[in-house]
Formats: sequence, C-alpha cells, structure tokens
Amino acid sequence: MNAPLKRIAIFGNNYQAEKSRHVEAVIRALSELGVEVVVERRFFDFLKNESSRSGFPTSCTIPFHVSECSADLAISMGGDGTFLNTAEKVAHRKIPILGINTGRLGFLADVSPDNISETMKRVVSGSFEIKERRLIEVLVEERDLGIYPFALNEVALLKHDNSSLIEINTSVDGELLTNYLADGLIVCTPTGSTGYSLSVGGPVMHPQSPTFCLSPIAPHSLTMRPVVLRDEVVIDLQVRSRTGSFLIAIDGRSKSLPEGTRIRLKKAEHTLSVVKMGRKDFFYKLREKMMWGKDRRS
Repeated sequence: MNAPLKRIAIFGNNYQAEKSRHVEAVIRALSELGVEVVVERRFFDFLKNESSRSGFPTSCTIPFHVSECSADLAISMGGDGTFLNTAEKVAHRKIPILGINTGRLGFLADVSPDNISETMKRVVSGSFEIKERRLIEVLVEERDLGIYPFALNEVALLKHDNSSLIEINTSVDGELLTNYLADGLIVCTPTGSTGYSLSVGGPVMHPQSPTFCLSPIAPHSLTMRPVVLRDEVVIDLQVRSRTGSFLIAIDGRSKSLPEGTRIRLKKAEHTLSVVKMGRKDFFYKLREKMMWGKDRRS
C-alpha cells in the first residue's frame, strides 16, 4: 500500500478526439475524490478545444508546462506510444506512470478504461504496485544528439536513404563482438523485447531481467542471431554506410547521423517507475494480447 495521492498529472496525445470521453471520466473521478488534477499544456489546449462540444471539465484542471511538472503520479491516456512520450517527460523526476489504454495493443499502457471510477479510487488510496523498468542511455562522441537520449524500449541503428546494407562495428566492454552487415541493429531492454526486436526474431525477456538484447535487422548472414547480454556492459557502436549517414531511433525518435559517429550504450543510472494495478502479470499479457502459445488451427 502506497501513501494516498494528492496531485496527479495527466498526459495524452493531441488527436483521436473521440477518445476524450475517457479523459473526461478520469478528471471527473479524481476531482470528486479531492485530488488536484494538472494537465500537460499541449494536451490541455487540445482538450479545451474539444470542450465546446463535449462539455469537457477543463475548469477542474490546471495546465502546466513539461519543465514544471510536479506530481505524485502521472497518468498516460492513450496507447504505448503515448506512454513512451510520457516516460520521456517524467522518468528523470521519478514520477510513477499509470498507463490507461485507449489505443490498440496496450502492453505498457495496460489498464482498461472501463470502470474508471473504481480504478481512480484505488489509485488515490495508493492500492497499487510500482515496478521499476530499466532504461538505455545513449552517448554520442563529440556531438549533441539533439533528441532525448534514454530508451525504455530500444535503440535502433538503421540504413538511411538507400537500399544498401550498413556495417555496424559492435564491441562489448571493449571487446569486438562482430561487424553486423545488415539493414540495421536493435538494442533493446527487457521492456522493449516484445516490440521492434520481437518483430525481427528477437527473444521475449521478462521485464525485470537484468539484460539487454542485440537483434540484427535482415542480416546478410544465416549465422547472425540475437545476442542477450547482462545490462552491466557497455556497448560501443560505429557505422559505415555508402550514403555517408545512418539513422538512430530511440523509442521511435529518430535522428540522422554521419557515418563514423561513435555511439555508446549503457544502462541509465535512473529507472522508470511503472504503476501496476492488478495481478495480470507479464505472462498473462503475452497469452492474451499477443496470443503467445495459442493454437490457431481450426
């Protein structure tokens, strides 16, 4: 049991207006419970525009800029993409995140929008668990990366503007692992193992396992397979490309970099606190959301 909450911050995406009714239900429920509700400024403006026809209760909320975020807990309204965006804004502040799924799969944002009133009562009373998720920190030699340098899911190095493969020189703790000749390379956390990495043949890893996984994308060799490493290692990467550049994507945020750029990946010093409401564990989600182990034969 956690301490009762007094201030909750709400984040969401600035589209899919038809789903704003779920946000309205959350705000009304929290306000009735005497909780101060603050809403990220851009999302607040979006909701305010919707309020003219939906009667959205913006009078119950206070807008804030991301740089000023202060709350006992953050609620992410949307799918897993919205959850990742929320993590970018609050992870370093150690604010726990509850993901309410109004998107599709909902592996990170895994709380149903059904029965919002009861869910908010449990949240405000502190009836939930907090699970810590590891992050990957991205360091680029002699360069300002220009995007948020922490990944909850994965870091991907990808070919850019050309069908030619790229070569990725990869070392672990200073020792050469291999030179990947491929369309790209994914380095994922256990949280991200059910995302992009899984789609290219990477293994499923339990979210609390102290590991990273390297999964090549369309490698030019039948012997190239994913590699699982302990997360205490330092991974150094350097790309060669015929186009002279490549893409780095950190949880979907991409940046073009010149070939030869040295990239270092390591476990971040801080973790992300994720709120879990029930006993539907990781294996339940694998079975029910991803149909893991299901026999689809009729």
